This record gives sequence, C-alpha cells and structure tokens, in this order.
Amino acid sequence: MFALDLIHTVAFAGAVLFIGYGIRDFMPPLSRYNIPAPVIGGLLVALAAWIARGQGVTILSFDTVLQTPLMIAFFTSVGFGASLSLLRVGGPQVLLLFAISSVFAIVQNLVGMAIAWPFGLDPLFGVLAGSVTLTGGPATGLAFAPEFEAAGVTGAASVAVAAAMGGIVMGGLVGAPLGTRLIERYRLRTGHARGRTELQSATETIEERVPEAVEPRPTSPPVGEDEGSYVLLKAIVAILIAMWLGSFVSKWFAALGITLPAYIGAMLVAAVIRNVDDVTGFAKLPERTIEDVGNVALSLFLVMALMTLKLWELAGLALPLLMIVLGQVLVVTLFSLWAIYRWMGRDYDAAVMTGGFVGFMLGTTANAMANMRSLVERYGPAPRAFLVIPMVGAFFIDFTNAIIITVFLNVLR
Repeated sequence: MFALDLIHTVAFAGAVLFIGYGIRDFMPPLSRYNIPAPVIGGLLVALAAWIARGQGVTILSFDTVLQTPLMIAFFTSVGFGASLSLLRVGGPQVLLLFAISSVFAIVQNLVGMAIAWPFGLDPLFGVLAGSVTLTGGPATGLAFAPEFEAAGVTGAASVAVAAAMGGIVMGGLVGAPLGTRLIERYRLRTGHARGRTELQSATETIEERVPEAVEPRPTSPPVGEDEGSYVLLKAIVAILIAMWLGSFVSKWFAALGITLPAYIGAMLVAAVIRNVDDVTGFAKLPERTIEDVGNVALSLFLVMALMTLKLWELAGLALPLLMIVLGQVLVVTLFSLWAIYRWMGRDYDAAVMTGGFVGFMLGTTANAMANMRSLVERYGPAPRAFLVIPMVGAFFIDFTNAIIITVFLNVLR
C-alpha cells in the first residue's frame, strides 16, 4: 500500500481531475449529459479501490486534511454570490422563480422521505436523495454527507453521489424534451430569421444590466503590482476572512445545539460581506474572480471526496435509491408542466425556462443551460430565460437549499 501525504494527495487529485477532463472529451455522451470531470476521475479511483478490496488489497491511502477547507472555500464563494442587488437586476421573475425553487426543494425532501418510508429506511435517507443531491448536486451531497452519516445514514457519501449522478443524467434527458413539448403544443416557436438580431440585442442588454451587480469595478492595484495578481489576491483573502469569521458563527450555532455543516457560518458571513460591499463599495470585491477561486476549490474537493468513496456501501440500497430518483423525476416533471410554464408567463421564454428548471432541480446549472441551449438552437432565442435561470440556479438556490437541509437535519436526527 502506498500512503500519500497531504501534498501527494492534492497532486494526485489534480492529475485525476485532468484525466476526468480527458475521458469526458473522448466520450461525447459524458459531455452531452454534463457529467462533471471531477466526478468521472474520482469515481474511477473509487471503482479501482472497490475492485482491489474484492481481492483483499488496498492500493492507496490518502491524507484528506485539505478536503474540508476546500469544501468550505467553495461554499464561501457561493455566499459571496448571494447579492440582493443582483436579485433586483433580475426583476420580479427572478424573485418568483427563486421562491418557487426554494419551496420545491422542501417538496423534494418530503417526496424522498415518503418513498423511503415503505423500504423501512431512515427519513434522512429520503432527504439525502432529495434536495441535498438533486437541487444541490454532488458538491452539496458530499459536503453534508458527514452530518447524515453521523445521524445514522450508512454510506451517506456513496448514496449522495449515486443520487446526484442519477439526477444529472435524468435532468439532461427530461428537461429539453419537456420544453419541446410545451413549445410544440402551444405553437410558441420564434422566427429563426430574426433570431440572431434578437439574441445579440438581448445579450447586450443583459451584459449592461448585470455586471455592476455581479462584480463592482476592482480598485486600482498599488503601484508596481500586477493587476491580475492583485485581484486574485483580494479574492483569496476575502474568502479566507469569511472562512475565519464564519468559524466563530458555526461555533456559536453549535453552542446553541444546532447541527450545521462546516461551511454554513462562512457562507452566511460571505453573504453579509457581499451585500455590505454592494451598498458601501468599500472593498469592491472581485466577484467573478471569487467565483473562479471557488470553482477551483470545488473541483479539487470533489475529486478528493470521490476518490475515498466506499462504493461497496451501496449494496442493498440500489432499489430504494432508484425508486426515489424516479419518483423525484416524476414530481419535477409534473410540477414543471403544471406550474412553471404557467407562473413564468405562458410564453416561449416560459417554456424554455421550464426545461432549465428541470435541469437545475434534478442536476446542475450546467444541465439547465444545456437544456435551454438545445431549445433555442432549434426554435430561436429566449433572452429572459437565459437571464432568470442562471441567476436562480447558479447564485441563489444553493444558499437557501443549505438552510433547508440544515432544518431537516435538526428536526429529524
């Protein structure tokens, strides 16, 4: 057995990550269904460990001490994205879809619990296969897995990954056909001849309205400092400060007897810092750079978490997990047909948004964008959909979903 220390583990994770990218490029179906590269690479290592275990061999051991800090760094970057000014830029439809998505995340947990009950499983198993992994995706599932494991859900990390992967695949399979059905049924398609002009105009309008809410102009770097390095430094320091202060917030909640994942305190502090800065302009936070740093942390966290999965813990849980995922797909589909299309305007953009909603409520924002792109490439542009869906799916729902999951954990454990 080879024992990897902290640096070796991170380096190995980085190599596995890029192997995942290479495999995804080589196998088009993986790209088509938006399977994340960290998931591909990490699961390969976990699968190899499972096969080796069957032969009574342990190939590698990892030092995962940096796994939790990387996870907290990512969710801290999510907190920095929770800007009230960004909500105002999006207008009433962003607020409406945000509210609908938050309520539906609760519904997903209730559906998961209801399906888990006949199998004699802990209700928290249903929550884990609910908004934790479907609305939240693999990152949220793996972040909350230790709390669910401590609450009695055996093999929580493996269950989380399996549910998240099922959601990603189904989100890619269902979303675009659902939008197509609405467009065809109600004859909503737009004219292809004017598509390019409208799309260009809409993109310019969005780019004019969003940037100042997403990323205030950074201050000039000190004399002699490289601007790119200075902005990157500011982003990293902002994340570290939020993580530092957030640790005290988490300890305070723990003292009150409230169970929280490690990142909640940092995420809350980051949201406060972001909104104070939006009002005062004091720090001029480089939001896009903060998001980039968060995405780097997410990729490495996912690979490290997946490499250490114990896939053999899924034995005996395949049937209930499959039934829960299929039940969730049915509920999302029916709700989207009945409610999202109606409440978002009963027009072409609303139909495209319906496909996007299915994408991020079952899989990830990447699923949502892929679903909508496939629709607009065929039927024409939907600028309102491309403004609303990314704001809710990428910026806001992760924030409220974390709070919803925390409430379920504290009520049911």
